[in-house]
Amino acid sequence: MIEIGDEHSGQRLDNFLFRVCKGVPKSHIYKAIRDGQVRVNKGRIAVDHRLEAGDLVRVPPLRLPRPDEARAVPPSEFPVVFEDDALLVVDKPAGIAVHGGSGVAFGVIERLRAARPQAPMLELAHRLDRETSGLLMVAKKRNALLSLHRMLREGQGGKRYYALVYGDWVNDRQHIKLPLTKWTTASGERRVRVDRDGQAAHTIVTLKQRYGKFSLVEAELRTGRTHQIRVHLASVGFPIVGDDKYGDDAIRLSFARKGFARMFLHAHHLDIPHPLTGEPLSLEAPLPPACLDILKSLESD
Repeated sequence: MIEIGDEHSGQRLDNFLFRVCKGVPKSHIYKAIRDGQVRVNKGRIAVDHRLEAGDLVRVPPLRLPRPDEARAVPPSEFPVVFEDDALLVVDKPAGIAVHGGSGVAFGVIERLRAARPQAPMLELAHRLDRETSGLLMVAKKRNALLSLHRMLREGQGGKRYYALVYGDWVNDRQHIKLPLTKWTTASGERRVRVDRDGQAAHTIVTLKQRYGKFSLVEAELRTGRTHQIRVHLASVGFPIVGDDKYGDDAIRLSFARKGFARMFLHAHHLDIPHPLTGEPLSLEAPLPPACLDILKSLESD
């Protein structure tokens, strides 16, 4: 029996159990909930039930790793841009998912939890695509997480990204307002496309530098739709270099032959009030060396 404290108040039951029952397959946990083996205040409950402080949760016997078993998730720390007792902001490398799932065994959040077993809570405040690098916010307290979610929903603060696109960008500053909708390919892959019946999406694009057939631009998110920057830029004829979903395959392969085997999209700047104190935060993550090197090579071409 586990009594819920303030730090887990408002959390979904399944997410709470994933944290408590590290190493147990998610399918086993969902089955235990469906079968009524998991109880909250002695009653059966749905997987999406929100826990409250003081709730008593019964966790049934479940298969756990042996104490001498090798840790399944490799503990990893990432470059810290900002940290206090409520918020952690790291500079995520490209090529690492933010969380496990969809064929990915573990991501940034699982690695951070493995590296910081003493932390009472570490939860993603938002997401970055696997091939996108840059600023990623992780909440260390439940009230900080809820505050960050509210601020992101309300469009408070600003997130800016650097992207290298194929094409000679014309306007110094351009607003892209194209509604987006999610869809799934025949193979089950998640995609996004422009759709007049989709959700409103707004990106502001500023030209930073031209490199012949390529342009370095800064994209500022005014809404936070899935794949928004990638789809908006591709839809106006300027796909991001290295984008394997919406980009040009020939361009991607030509850059891979130069040693640049990633998407050139980097979350470099974040302006947001601190989730608990309201203090303005202005955070920066410089372009990774691989991105700087490829820009230097374009300058010399």
